Amino acid sequence: MTHSVLVTRKLPSSVISKLSAVVDVDLYTGDAAIPPDELRARVADKDALVCLLTDAIDRRVIDAAQRLKVISNVAVGYNNIDVAHARARGIVVTNTPDVLTESVADFTWAVILAITRRLSEGERLVRRGEWKGWALDLLLGTELRGKQLGLVGVGRIGRAVAARAPAFGMRVAYTSRRQIDFAGAEHMPLDRLLTTSDIVSLHVPLTPETRHLIDQKALTRMKRSAYLINTARGPVVDEAALAWALQHHLLAGAALDVYENEPAVHPDLLSLENVLLVPHLASGTTETRTAMADLAAGNVLAVLAGGPPLTPVP
Repeated sequence: MTHSVLVTRKLPSSVISKLSAVVDVDLYTGDAAIPPDELRARVADKDALVCLLTDAIDRRVIDAAQRLKVISNVAVGYNNIDVAHARARGIVVTNTPDVLTESVADFTWAVILAITRRLSEGERLVRRGEWKGWALDLLLGTELRGKQLGLVGVGRIGRAVAARAPAFGMRVAYTSRRQIDFAGAEHMPLDRLLTTSDIVSLHVPLTPETRHLIDQKALTRMKRSAYLINTARGPVVDEAALAWALQHHLLAGAALDVYENEPAVHPDLLSLENVLLVPHLASGTTETRTAMADLAAGNVLAVLAGGPPLTPVP
């Protein structure tokens, strides 16, 4: 019997063709996330599910799918899936690590440069027609050379970000649950990292322990000249606390690619000049997004063929 797969969002045609050559594909073609009721109805008779981080694969979805063998997330994170319940049901859960590491690391440096050199402020100034010409003191930014980059979390992406730091003349500090073999970087507790770093860049998964890791108390520990960068998961940062800290000039600025309640953004952040707001684009290159979708499809086909997944969730 031919297996059937639900794909919750449009993927590159090459990936859909790869799946369609082997299995029956039920593709949701809406522009937004599939509604929860429709997700449960359409997954009910499926053997596999290809989903995105915008899909909440909770207990109700999993229990609606009695034939489900594999949940393949097109993302490196998997906090949108009830992994424990899936495993209890004998369902394999997979993600797409590695293939997005370099693009996210490049993007992290792009927003570091953009916020410290005030590029978005300058771009808005020009578009408003308010630029009066070159001036010695116009939108002065901050140089990176000789400063400290503080990494909160040093998985694949954090390490890739650190590897680029010498090109900008920055020293690297990191905090993690344990000290690791990380040449050229100094391990320190979170509190010390916050008080000594000029750039604080977040690279932790979303867990109960990391939710609101950067809260009002943490933000008040940062230098007033420091910048916060979040390309990890939105709820790691308390957005209301961040808006408060920026309004009171307790740090120089922030660059966010992810948000607590995407696609909603805390309204107080929208009016601030010293925050760069980007719509979740860190892995957003044609090459990387295609590789992520292709790996997700490969995980499905491997499990349905009776073999081990290519990249199971640890």
